[in-house]
Amino acid sequence: MISLHRRGFLAGTALAAASPGLAHAQARKILVITSNQDVPNFDPHVATGYSSAALLRNVYDSLLRVEGSPVAVVPHLATAWTVSPDGMEYVFTLNPAAKFHSGGVLTSADVVYSFRRLMRLGKGNAWMLAGIVDDGSTTAVDAHTVKVKLLKPFVAFPQVLPWVWIVSGEQVEANKGADDGQSYLKSNVAGSGAFRIRRNEPGTLYEFERVAGGWKQGGGNLTGAIWRIVRETSSQRLALQRGEAHIAVDLTSEDMDALAGKPGIVSVIEPEFRTFSIKMNTEFGPLADINLRRAVSYAFNYQGMLDSAGYAQLMVGPLPTGIFGQDPTLDVPHTNLVTAREWMAKSKTPQGGFKLTACYVAGLEQERRFALVLLDSLKQLNIELEIKAMVWPDAVASTARPSTTPDFFPVYQTANYGDPDNIAFAAYHSSRNGNWQNPVFHSATVDDLIMKARAETDVEKRRALYLAFQKQVVADAPDLFGVLEKRKLALRSEVKGFVFTPVASNAIELFPLSLA
Repeated sequence: MISLHRRGFLAGTALAAASPGLAHAQARKILVITSNQDVPNFDPHVATGYSSAALLRNVYDSLLRVEGSPVAVVPHLATAWTVSPDGMEYVFTLNPAAKFHSGGVLTSADVVYSFRRLMRLGKGNAWMLAGIVDDGSTTAVDAHTVKVKLLKPFVAFPQVLPWVWIVSGEQVEANKGADDGQSYLKSNVAGSGAFRIRRNEPGTLYEFERVAGGWKQGGGNLTGAIWRIVRETSSQRLALQRGEAHIAVDLTSEDMDALAGKPGIVSVIEPEFRTFSIKMNTEFGPLADINLRRAVSYAFNYQGMLDSAGYAQLMVGPLPTGIFGQDPTLDVPHTNLVTAREWMAKSKTPQGGFKLTACYVAGLEQERRFALVLLDSLKQLNIELEIKAMVWPDAVASTARPSTTPDFFPVYQTANYGDPDNIAFAAYHSSRNGNWQNPVFHSATVDDLIMKARAETDVEKRRALYLAFQKQVVADAPDLFGVLEKRKLALRSEVKGFVFTPVASNAIELFPLSLA
């Protein structure tokens, strides 16, 4: 059982404030997760990022859900579904027991409302269905049957549905305001998930409380959970060791090595489709010059990045190794100062002598180290680098416009579904501009290849499209292709029911978990 006698954050702040007494806190089975990433928005049709995903997947429900490794798409709100022979029409049968926290029954009308609102706003996870559904695609056959008619074939359609959250149409409409409910849902929940938000303290913690009489059967014994903001990974590790936290989600390779063999600790080091790249500002500032970007791409110390990454391998282009369509023979930049200086000579600033900016997420030690590798690399081109730590909401906000986006912006991109469309569309399609996944890069050729590939049902034709996509992105040089890190998590041995899933694995699902 977790230690409550220490002066740790759990005993001193989280649980003490969450319950009237220590004995009651122990009885409540409250799981504590440490993360360095705040939750910038509760709106399920606006929010992105792993911390938002962690909140949303526990307070909202979706038609389908993902579990296991390899990943399986399984029933959730939909108990069953059928698909037409041409792959263009899906029919879902809803669980009649499903109900919202408000007590209202979840019906097909709420599913239709949610799909339409998501696509109408065009934010959050709308990119997953861009060009695939529109306002008229989703219809209610009856109270518990929903039909979705696609605009074009999309082979990954079932795989994206776990990330399309269903809201109470009645609750959102009652608080619609002038912005389609965005102000209301930014800090309120209109969901049906197994948990509700009990406390919301930005920058400090988010407390989940199990919904009494929730509609889902089974699951673990948790009565609540706390998502605790702990910026430094070493502090997360120490909290875990001291019994002040149950799960830490942002640990470095050094943290994992330090935890090896520690009693009561379970380490999870697993491969997943998770890329890390450093995006360059292709629209504003010196890096709008493609020749300078190519110079930087060849000056960068990739081995230095790999050495500092620990459990990782270098990327070969924009797609993660092993995913469908990824080209392991792709010709990508490698450290070569001769080639770097040749490209530098062709740039508008051949002598260097200027300063660029790079940001990293405060507390993410690995990103800070990668920025230092970049700093040393740029010195070879007579370029200075200013490195800025930013809390996650501020980093997200900086990408709203090219003029506020740093010259170098680091991005961890974790696939929510095991298809190249996930990375390709989110990280390189122009509709994502102004978003942390792809702040500024746009290319009509790349857009066309992405859209054709997500609709192509012929396997070999689809593979060819992704091969062409990768070559074009490399030619455009929008990123420093970095590393594929293994996912590193650690948990206390009293946590039961945890099964690693290689998609959104740090967005912990609470429902199946128990505390021994």
